This record gives sequence, C-alpha cells and structure tokens, in this order.
Amino acid sequence: MGKAAAIDEITSGIERLGLEIKEAKTAKLPKDQWNPKLMEMLALKVTYKEMTGKDFGGAAAPVEKKVKQDPSKLEAKDPVKAAKKAAEKAAKEEKKRLNRLEREEAQAKKAAKALAANSGDMSAMFGDRPLVNSLMMTDTVWTKVDALDQSLDEQKVTVRGYLSTSRVVGKGVFAVIRSSMSTVQAIAFEGKTTPAALVKYITDCTKESIVDVSGVIRKVDDKIASATQSDVELQIETFHTVTKAVPLPFQMEDATRPDCEKEAEVGAYTGEEVESKDGQVRVGQEMRLNFRWLDMRTPANQGIFRVMSMVGCLFREDLMKKNFVEIHTPKLIEGAAEGGSDVFKLKYFEKEACLAMSPQLHKQICCACSGFERVFETGPVFRAENSNTRRHLCEFTGMDLEMTINEHYYEILDVFSDLFIGIFDGLNERCKTEIEAVRQQHPFEDLRYCRPTLKLSYQEGCQLLRDAGIPQGDNEDLSTENEKKLGDIVADKYKTDFFFMDKYPLWIRPFYTMPDPNNPALSNSYDFFIRGQEILSGAQRIHDPELLAKKATEKGIPLSTIQSYLDSFKHGAMPHGGGGIGLERVIMLFLNLPNIRKTSAFPRDPKRLSP
Repeated sequence: MGKAAAIDEITSGIERLGLEIKEAKTAKLPKDQWNPKLMEMLALKVTYKEMTGKDFGGAAAPVEKKVKQDPSKLEAKDPVKAAKKAAEKAAKEEKKRLNRLEREEAQAKKAAKALAANSGDMSAMFGDRPLVNSLMMTDTVWTKVDALDQSLDEQKVTVRGYLSTSRVVGKGVFAVIRSSMSTVQAIAFEGKTTPAALVKYITDCTKESIVDVSGVIRKVDDKIASATQSDVELQIETFHTVTKAVPLPFQMEDATRPDCEKEAEVGAYTGEEVESKDGQVRVGQEMRLNFRWLDMRTPANQGIFRVMSMVGCLFREDLMKKNFVEIHTPKLIEGAAEGGSDVFKLKYFEKEACLAMSPQLHKQICCACSGFERVFETGPVFRAENSNTRRHLCEFTGMDLEMTINEHYYEILDVFSDLFIGIFDGLNERCKTEIEAVRQQHPFEDLRYCRPTLKLSYQEGCQLLRDAGIPQGDNEDLSTENEKKLGDIVADKYKTDFFFMDKYPLWIRPFYTMPDPNNPALSNSYDFFIRGQEILSGAQRIHDPELLAKKATEKGIPLSTIQSYLDSFKHGAMPHGGGGIGLERVIMLFLNLPNIRKTSAFPRDPKRLSP
C-alpha cells in the first residue's frame, strides 16, 4: 500500500470513528461503550500527523470576528494602535490553539500506547495468564501476603493468592487477596493510569480464583477490619488470573461464619443438616467434607491443621531429646494385634491379611527385643468399627511410643506427663495466631492442665461417679457418657481438663497387658483424658513368652497368627511398656471441637471413603 493510500485509509477511519462516537453520544450511551473508539481515533490522528506533518483537518487560520462598528468611531481610531491590538489578539489565540493541540497530542500518544497494549487484550495490565508449565523463569520478585506491612510503604510488590472477595464501589473495586492465613485489601479506581476495563476485569473475576496482583503498598489511617494486614492496602497496577475458579458450591462467607451454638459432643452422628437458630446460612459438615479442598481454605481450618502439624513436631522434638528412635512399621499384617474382629481383612496373594489396628507388636519387638529400648512412630491406624459417632474414625493417625523400664510402669507415666505438658505449652507459645483463628469461628476456653498431671486410679474415678449419683461398678467398662461425666466432675473438683487413670480391669485390656501383681483382676494399664474423652491408651506389656502365649489363648487369638511376635520374646526381652495416642482426637479436644471430622483432613468413617 502506498503512502497516499495509507493516509486515505487513516482519514477514512478517523471520520468513521468520529461519526460512530457522535451517534453514541447522541444516543446517550455509557462512556465505557464508546471510549475505546475515542482512544482508537486519537491514536489514528497521531499516526496521521506522523505521516503528513500536520494535524488532522489542517492548521486552520484564526477566524476574525466580524464586529459592526460605527464608521465615525472607526475613522477616529488610531489605525496603528488598532493594528497592534489585533496582532496581539491573534498571537494570543494562536498560542491557545497550539497549547490545545499539544494537550490533544499528549492525550493521543497516551491513547496510542494504551491501544498498543490493547492489541493483546491489554495483557500487560490484566487478563488470563498462560498455563504455568515451567516454560521459563522471570525476574519477578514475589512477596508473601503475610510480609505486607508499613515497612513496605510506597514500594511496588507482586503477590499471588486467592481472590477472596471483590465489591464494586462507584468507579472502583475493593478486593481481598488471601494466601494461607493472611489477607490484604487491594483496590483499583478508574483514572488516568487505571482503565475502566481493568476494574471491570477484577469485578468479573470469580471468587477463589488464583490471581497475581502487582501494585504499590500504601499505609492506611484506619485499620482494615476485613484483612489480617490491616494497616496497609495494595493499590493495583496489574491483575492477572493464574487459575480461574468455577462457581462455588457454597459461599466462603457462610463457611467462615462463627458457630451459632455448639454441636453435641457425644452420641450418634448422622450427617444431617441442622438449620441455624439465628437464621443465618452456615455450611453443614457433610457439604464441607464433599468439597474439603474449599473448606480447608477457611481461617479456622487453616488453624486446625497447622496446630495438628505442630503437635507432630512437638511430639517428635520431645521424644528425640529423650533418646527415642523413630521407627516405621508395616501396616499389612498377618494377625490382629489387639485381637477381636474389628479389623479390615484383605487378600495378600494366597494368604489372608489385615490392616494394622496399631503398630503394637512391631514397636514392642523393636523396643524390648531388638536393642533400641526407646522407640516412637507416627502413622495410620485402621479400625473396622461400624461406629457412626462424633469421636470415632475408621482410619486415624496414631502417635505411638514404647520404652523399656527398670522397675515400674510409673517411669512411662512420667514420660507421658512431661510429653503432653510440653505439647500443650508448645502450642500455646508457637500457635497463638492459629488458635485464635479457630476460636473466632468455634469459641472455646483454653485447656487447663496441672504440673505434674493429675493421676487417679480407675477405682477412684468410679467412686467419683458414684458419689455424683451415677451408677458405675469398679469392674465395669466406662461408657462414653460416663467418661464425659467423669471429666466434668474432675474439672470441677481439681480445676484441670487433663488427667489420667490407671489400674483398669484386666478383662477389658488387650492380651499383652501385664496383670497387676497385687490383684490379678486388675492390670498395669492406664488411659489419658482431655475434657472427659480418652486420647491415649497404654500399659506395661508382658515380656515373658509363656505368659504372653497363655493370655493370647485366653483371648481367643490363634497363636499361629502371631507366632513371629511370640518368637521374638524367646531370645531375651526387656521389661517395657508404652501407649498409643490418637492425633485427631488430641486436636479435637485441645481446641474443644465437637466432631472429630473437623480435625481429620480427609476423614474415613463407615459411610465415607472420599475424597
């Protein structure tokens, strides 16, 4: 195309766009519908001037105003003075015209620049990111949301997070960007450097999409209640979607709403939705579990599972300091360690096998028979109990330890007491933010515990129940309801929510439990409780192979299924004992939550096998 033809095409385009803009204004259409055409027209005018050396339409000569004057006065006027005044006026008008043209040219250049960006849907400023597939690395410096504070005032940052909320205010948008447990308010208002299209893109972005936001951090005078980074805000310059979320199955505001009332702690769990008494919408437990990946984004759940992580850390730290060795035992076993029928059975090639109810037999072998003396393990535990309650799971995380003793199982109880006190102290010290996040949605009182831990015998516990008018025999197993009532009695009498009892009836304990030397009907066993619910069960173990075989037979366990276990004690076994802790239950009760499903990331109960 020749230069003349190009100029003609640009001229035609300018005239066409001018007509369309005029028609849009006549029809009183919103500015955002015709403003892009105005930007395009101004850009074409810049191109026209670059090609022709003059403004579109030519440099029009100043038009002199025709003023009717009295002929006699005109003759009387000094012609030299009149000419000078006319020249000054013409020069002034010309200066105005040149200034106007300069402003229009600057505006047109800016429009041309925006149009150039618009040729790629303004991708430099906003839009959908290409798939992050490790094609390349850039020099972008990423800042974590929790690091945004007033020390970064007036500095440009780039953050990535979930678009938690967005709301339109006039010609602007307020958004909240969330990463882990931290949030920051980000704002964009239509202006010279912020096109309306950017504001509209942010507004249209679906909640919970992953976004990259760049902008300048600014201090704020008043605290922002809706963000954890409450003393700053992010003024948006660019906004890009990394992963776009589809419409949500529930609103995150409903999933984070504080409890109206506390759910019952004991009894059957049906999963039925219960309408809130205050009339506000809340997300039910089953809906949460069906979309667990969304549910776990709430601040309370972030807090719960970070507290859980810290318990595992503190458990390991404490035992390592006490010279324990971490072990890893098989979960596919030939026989049931605990005895009974509550095991998941499966085919193991040509044999029958089951999923381990605990690492019991193997941790005993490592501790008492293999020379390690002090061992611990954290791993999955399986129970085929058809228990649809608020405190039972078919798979949970067991934290087990086993240790040799010199004379008495009280040596083990001292270790457990120190261990739990260390865990509770560590959580209160290291997880203040996480604990408060849980408390905001699920209000609870801090756990009370003694130093050392309160110790009762099983018989003393039964007597406390009877003194309160609750039937309970010394040789009867404690029901869940009576455990809870006992916890309330102990809390009121001793001002502690954490205690343990020993000397349980032998008949309710596993076959490997050492009998009480003073009363063969009792055992050297113990349970620990938080807020009236069991979180640990343990005992001194039998280390004599003949007595071990005898007790297994009495419990109806075929010796052939535990032969390797029995054989391990025939070559010298140290006196020992230990216990198993249910991690999910510890978290549930420390935070005083009513349902163990809240502390299992992906719970497995008799009715749930996904996600």
